[in-house]
Amino acid sequence: MDFFKTHNISDNIIAVGVSGGADSLALALMLKDNGKKVVALTVNHCLRKEAQAEAEYVAKIMQKYGIEHHILLWKDGAKIKKGIEESARLARYDLMLDFCRKNKIKVLATAHHMRDQAETFLLRLQRGSGLFGLSSMMPVSERNGVKIIRPLLDIMPEDLKKYCQDRKIEWIDDPMNYDDDFTRVKIRKFLPQLTKIGIDEKKLAETAKNLLNSRLFIQRLIDEFVSSQVRWWEGVLVSLSYNKLKELDFEISKGVLGCLLQKIGNTEYLPEVSEIMRVLEDNDFRGCTLGKCELFIASKRLWIIPQDEKNELMKKDEWLKFVESFPQYKSYGLPYKVRRALKQKLENKNG
Repeated sequence: MDFFKTHNISDNIIAVGVSGGADSLALALMLKDNGKKVVALTVNHCLRKEAQAEAEYVAKIMQKYGIEHHILLWKDGAKIKKGIEESARLARYDLMLDFCRKNKIKVLATAHHMRDQAETFLLRLQRGSGLFGLSSMMPVSERNGVKIIRPLLDIMPEDLKKYCQDRKIEWIDDPMNYDDDFTRVKIRKFLPQLTKIGIDEKKLAETAKNLLNSRLFIQRLIDEFVSSQVRWWEGVLVSLSYNKLKELDFEISKGVLGCLLQKIGNTEYLPEVSEIMRVLEDNDFRGCTLGKCELFIASKRLWIIPQDEKNELMKKDEWLKFVESFPQYKSYGLPYKVRRALKQKLENKNG
């Protein structure tokens, strides 16, 4: 695949999310045909009684083609009553990424295709997303140390079905793909209406790709600022000049803050733009919680630390004992919340 050369991915072992649909089955076999060692992962969300049998069907197909296969169970699936679509998606990624980390697999491939990209663009448009949201799914991204790749974004699903048909492979149609309770399904059914005014999946996906070029340019400016102006503390929290952040062009400052919040809060999505604006535009800003992080001003610097839901108190003698083991922090006049976060991080890391 040219995809791997274009994005400079040299890994030979690729984990692939395989639901049993035509797109994911095709992706697994394409990667196998291209000489990759494929490890197929099928998530049983435990939402339908047929799910386990479907996962076992995928296992048989993978076995036929000599592909390693694992079934991952989302045991909490049956308990979810609201937000099923989003909860299932997040659980699916968590399970697959956890498998990859435990098995030292550095790349996870998903079978998102051109129509998925078009649907994502419209979903983000409905939410009023900005540039980063409307550029939709990235061909390559990273989450928790695992690279997530989407090699099929330029391919229509009909082509993937033909790939399976040519090999006489039957795929599974998930009934949830036709359930009007899900917003994405509503958008999928609405897409044909747009063709009447000359808007199709290809044009929507191309628009997302064009926006991605602008996003990547801005991202480079964001990365430069983060590299030169942001201080990382043990990889768990950061500090930076609040004034320098506010002096940046808003699009850059918004991106810097969003990037840091995502990394420290370990979240998939950026916080709402209105919430980020509140931090950047409030002339009397002192602090807030946002994106599973706590932000506050101390000595004219903005500190961003993971949100501590337990909020356990740390006694003075605990800190004094801590700096005996980590004397590099003895001379720093660090804010109390920073000291507590560093203590928790380093003590957990060292057992």
